[in-house]
Amino acid sequence: MNDSAPHYLLMTETSRQSGLGRWRFVLRPSDGSSPLEAGDVEPDIWGERLDLLTVLRGLESLDQPSRVTVVGCTRYVEQGILYGLAEWRDNQWRWEYFGQMVSVRDADLWQRMDRVLQFHRVDCTQRRFDAGHNLTMGPHWTETKKGKNWVDGVVKGTWLEYSVPLLSPWGGLCMEMASWFWQKVLGFRAQWLRSRGSGFRVQASAFFGRT
Repeated sequence: MNDSAPHYLLMTETSRQSGLGRWRFVLRPSDGSSPLEAGDVEPDIWGERLDLLTVLRGLESLDQPSRVTVVGCTRYVEQGILYGLAEWRDNQWRWEYFGQMVSVRDADLWQRMDRVLQFHRVDCTQRRFDAGHNLTMGPHWTETKKGKNWVDGVVKGTWLEYSVPLLSPWGGLCMEMASWFWQKVLGFRAQWLRSRGSGFRVQASAFFGRT
């Protein structure tokens, strides 16, 4: 694809409420022009299928070949784009499962994705909740620690706004809970291994006639 093709950042959001799958995407041109936003609800569709459908709708909304960076791409969508499509296409949208060829899940959507990728170059990225990436890639913890609210650099709106009074205590509480949990788990595992080791030594001594 020509490097002069327009570049877009695509962000998606999905959720499930009262049996309805809610989806939304924001397609922002890298040149700073006005973004394209769309969203709606889907009866009886949610989870990974809705994640894929939302990304697909964002890509299908483009009217010319483009370069698209999907920010916060789910593993299901990313793995399918990077590793699945070529094999599924060659196998008539079937794959080997325990020695049998079965239909690919969401094959109808993956076939649409396959057609879309003939026109667009798509890259998937992940969000990181630390200072390893710039503001385009996720909440910048060093800013929140300074007491500053942070608005996502991709959408530049209130859709992904992180408020320090809410975010910092929540993050701190989660870290404390995670730390407590792993201390308990690792402590129990170490105690269990020690007890297993003691039992083994006792059994070995009895077996070999040693004290």
